[in-house]
Amino acid sequence: MITIRPIPAFSDNYIWHLQHKDEHWVVDPGDADPVMRALGRNQLTGILLTHHHFDHTGGVPALKQTYECPVYGPASIESVTHPLAEGDQFSVLGGQWEVLSVPGHTLDHIALILHADGARHLFCGDTLFAAGCGRLFEGTPEQMFRSLSRLADLPSDTLVYCAHEYTLSNLKFALTAEPGNPDIEARMASASRARAEHRPTLPSTIGIELATNPFLRTQSPAIQAQTHARADSEGDTPVEIFATLRRWKDVF
Repeated sequence: MITIRPIPAFSDNYIWHLQHKDEHWVVDPGDADPVMRALGRNQLTGILLTHHHFDHTGGVPALKQTYECPVYGPASIESVTHPLAEGDQFSVLGGQWEVLSVPGHTLDHIALILHADGARHLFCGDTLFAAGCGRLFEGTPEQMFRSLSRLADLPSDTLVYCAHEYTLSNLKFALTAEPGNPDIEARMASASRARAEHRPTLPSTIGIELATNPFLRTQSPAIQAQTHARADSEGDTPVEIFATLRRWKDVF
């Protein structure tokens, strides 16, 4: 059995810690110190990276030096020892992994899917968030929409491990973009309870995101009406609705 735990870092990052027997891997370690505290006397077996932003890679040099471990991730990141690209597969932690290219937030962004214990575990970095998606720092709306669509096509029970605790703020926007959606309202209540009790709101699932994430719901008449009414509306195609939503969220 694989155990997956979040290691909080900075103000809202999650570094995901995966353990299988004596293997310990972390995903997107932006800070080395909390990882070392979480490991205790255990050794770090390896590091997995989704993209090059410092809050996801800043801890890699210290961890790599301390534990002399391999680093899997996009070839654009200097510290990577095992470059990954679209369609690659590899085996660690007793499971099979596959790699998807999901540009938009950054051009080098990848998503990692672990098949283990009869489940799918999606580590999506800053591409897909709970009820949200990443900003378009390098890619285009077309690229991000295509990337999100690929993730949305995964089986609905796929577990989603985002890299930030943005759920409550994203749900506030989701309620504005799609007022009256009962699934969003219920998720807001559940997420509010979790945060009040200092619990993470993650992982999510693809099914939950399809019901509550406005960036995956461009087909919703309510969202279409809200975006069409905005002065900065780009149009009514799915990509144009997505682009309007993303610009709206940027200033929300």
